[in-house]
Amino acid sequence: MDRDRSRGLAGECRRGDGSTYKRRRVCGFPGGGLSFAFEFGRKAVWSLEVPPDLPAQSRSQSQLPEEWLLEELQRRAVRFFWEKADPGTGLINDRANNFVADDYTVASIAATGYGLAALPIGVEHGWLNRTDAAARARTTLRFLLAMPNERGWMTHFADKHSGERAWRSEYSSIDTALLTGGALTCGQYFVRDASTRDIAGLGDALYRRIDWWWMLTNGGQQPEKKVLSHGWTPETGFIKHDYADYSEALLLYLLGLGAPVDPLPPAAWEGFERPLQLYHGIESLKAGPIFIHQMPSGYFYFRNQRDNLGFDYWVASTNAMKIQRQFCIDRAGDFHTYAQGFWGLNASDGPDGYTAYGAPDGPHNGTVSPTGAIGSITFTPRLAVSAACDLYEVAGDALWGHYGFANAFNVDRNWYARDVIGIDLGMVLLAIENYRTGLVWALMERAPSTGQAFGAAGFQPAVEPEPRPVCLGCRSSDYLK
Repeated sequence: MDRDRSRGLAGECRRGDGSTYKRRRVCGFPGGGLSFAFEFGRKAVWSLEVPPDLPAQSRSQSQLPEEWLLEELQRRAVRFFWEKADPGTGLINDRANNFVADDYTVASIAATGYGLAALPIGVEHGWLNRTDAAARARTTLRFLLAMPNERGWMTHFADKHSGERAWRSEYSSIDTALLTGGALTCGQYFVRDASTRDIAGLGDALYRRIDWWWMLTNGGQQPEKKVLSHGWTPETGFIKHDYADYSEALLLYLLGLGAPVDPLPPAAWEGFERPLQLYHGIESLKAGPIFIHQMPSGYFYFRNQRDNLGFDYWVASTNAMKIQRQFCIDRAGDFHTYAQGFWGLNASDGPDGYTAYGAPDGPHNGTVSPTGAIGSITFTPRLAVSAACDLYEVAGDALWGHYGFANAFNVDRNWYARDVIGIDLGMVLLAIENYRTGLVWALMERAPSTGQAFGAAGFQPAVEPEPRPVCLGCRSSDYLK
């Protein structure tokens, strides 16, 4: 590929023939900005600085407004969820080719959940007609309620046309949770209009049928168990792995605590381990791929709060973004991808197949995820916007396609993904929307289950001065260095 995609740290670019030139900056994060605030029902009130409005102008080589790029990332993600849904079932592809037509037919239940959450965003931005979006929501939820399930738990992958289980996949706890989060968000958006109130009822029915205790106790075989299983298959029963450590399952546990029927006990929130780590003096909760720190905050707003164990998950996630970037900076001498300023180690496609890349314990090989870096926008907005601009300016020809940035790339291996993955587009779509308007957080806050869940987990306002520790009352022995 004869593309000038390589950039040195000092702004020097390298063309495919080895010659160099000075890169011209086309995207900068302006200082100042507008401030917007939300008051959600609980005591926490927040405000966030955003870039000021920039003049509307077309894309050019000399100037690319950040707001245009964020808007376009969202618009193309919404396009994916609309175009890749089967019109008869509403089930949405797990992935799609970002550059040419494909014949993929396997749907992801989690991506379908993000597709439901994408409908309010699409309507609010004027990309989707409200009537059409409501019809799509009804089609999807009605089909989901008729699909095979195991005590309310849905299969991870399914044929998008028939709903039949695909790839002998598990009936997945986390993927059902991601579906439920999208259904609740969508329902809360349409509930205030009498003509679309039934959508909230359909989402609630999906939520009410989940048997949380069955997944908690492995069907009653382990009645004292306090952590949820990853899932169940008809062939082998319950998966041996549980969500026994800090993970994206924060979302799963909170939905279980807030469940309208037989919710999880508060002991389940306290049942999983929360190992702490230090990297270059930055403390965080230990987890490898960047999505783990981002996924729960797509739906739930954790800022300025601590749970009954003393943990501030917003601070932990913010620090995890900084650790990820610093980890890549520290290894810039070993990998061209990192040397060019790219970061975001994620569970993603890679030159050797799908891999859960992570920091600081690896694995890593110079493969980074655009959505991983951009999805940090609610926690580290300057870093995320800068990453988005760099990706567009430097690697855009290789990555930018019909649905935004392709899933991952590795400069050292001259490898660039061709596909996008639905859940990654969903996470970045929600993150950007929450950064810009707080819409998804506000909708999720309206759901009665959210207040119940945060109450059961003992969340209280964090009142100590900033910078705040990840955990109050934790000992040095709790840290993994």
